[in-house]
Parts: sequence; C-alpha cells; structure tokens
Amino acid sequence: MPVLNDAATLVIGSGNYLTAPTGTPIPPDLLTPVSPWENVGHTSLDDIFGISSDGGDATTIGTLQNKSLRTKYAARTETMAVTLQQFDVAGLKLYYGSNAPILSDGSVGVPSDPTPTTCAFLAVFVDGEAHFAFYAPKAEIYRADDLSISDTESLAGLPIGIKPLAYGSNDWTYAVTPLGGAPTVATGATAGTPGAFTPVGALTPMDLADLGDVTANPATAWTTGQYVVLGDSSSAHWDGDSWVTGTAGA
Repeated sequence: MPVLNDAATLVIGSGNYLTAPTGTPIPPDLLTPVSPWENVGHTSLDDIFGISSDGGDATTIGTLQNKSLRTKYAARTETMAVTLQQFDVAGLKLYYGSNAPILSDGSVGVPSDPTPTTCAFLAVFVDGEAHFAFYAPKAEIYRADDLSISDTESLAGLPIGIKPLAYGSNDWTYAVTPLGGAPTVATGATAGTPGAFTPVGALTPMDLADLGDVTANPATAWTTGQYVVLGDSSSAHWDGDSWVTGTAGA
C-alpha cells in the first residue's frame, strides 16, 4: 500500500536530454552518461518537458446479463515535448528531419519529404541529491510545432516531439526511473521458458556480452527449452560453464 514518501517528490533544478543509437541501454550512472550518449544541447527553461497522448479510447463490452462487463482500451501513443534552443546543425536536423541536407555554403536545407530521427532517447532531471529519468530505447524525433520568434528579449526555440516506439520484443515503449537513482542492474538469471532476471525490476542485459556478471540459477547446465530473452531480442542460456547464444538443447 502506498505510503507518504517525502523523498519521492520532485522539483526540477536542472536536466539534460540525450540521444544515442537505437537500442543503447540506459547508462548505469544517469548523472554522467558516457559515449555513445550525446547531449542535444541547450533547451528551454520555461517549457521544460511535457507528454501528450493520442488514442486510448475506452470501449465498454457487455453481455445480455451485464451490459458493462468489461472495458477495452485502444492503443495509446505518447509524445514527449522539448524545446531546443541551440540552432546548430544537429539541432536543426532534429527539427527539420534527419535527411535535411547540408548545402555547399554550410546551411541546412529543409527537405520536402522529411524523415524523423530514429534513436534512443534519455531525459534526466536533477533535484538536489535526487535524480529522475525517462528512457526510450527507440524513439522518433521530429518537429512538434511551427517555429515562432515573438520578441527580441527571449531565446528562440525549436519545438521538437519525441515519440517512443516499441523496441525488439519489448512490450513497453519507454521507462520511468523511480526517483533517487538509476534502475537496478540484473545480477542473476533464473532458467525458464523464458526465464527471468533478478532482482525483480532489474534492467535486462542488452546482449550476450552483458551477461558476464550475471549469475545463472541453477548453476548446472540448463535443460532443453530453457532460455532468457535479452534486450536486443536475442536469447541465451547457461551451459554449465558459460552463457551461450540461443535456447538450451536447440
């Protein structure tokens, strides 16, 4: 049952937005993300962050005996909103499209048929000693609104939208870290069809190389059909000595 937790409240003091190649796992240290994560640059102090959604309409399904037996919800798509205030090539391409050409004079051409930037996305917010993040292993980034420069005293901005997408076999599009730190890294894996990583809620190792510090349970060779699913949608099993790609006995 929920309890009052003063430490779980949030007042944003600072933050950063970062991108990386699609599928890049969330960094273990959110405060010092390293390559391939790259900062998108300066963003608005007034319009910090927002999430809007489309879809999710509810349909009531009934029977002759109970006209409101259950409710079915349509798929919902969500878009995160950030206002860039850095008009360099990287920022302009996030706004106008990844296929925006760099012209011979160094200017950025606005494509007639723009292509969104597809990448992993990370938003990290800091509140004193605490920090909080949104992470999408795959997202499309493109302009969210028209460009408008209304006065000579405010920093101009490029409104962009980040649309999280399902990655690989994930049944989620983005993750939200509990206030206070990075998610727990998996330390164990229990055999199954498929198996599960422990502790519960831990990050799924991205690939076979990430299983190096993960302890198999049981420690003997897993039996035919047992495996775990990795973050890149591949599978692996324990052969009694090391982690091996694929399903045991396959």
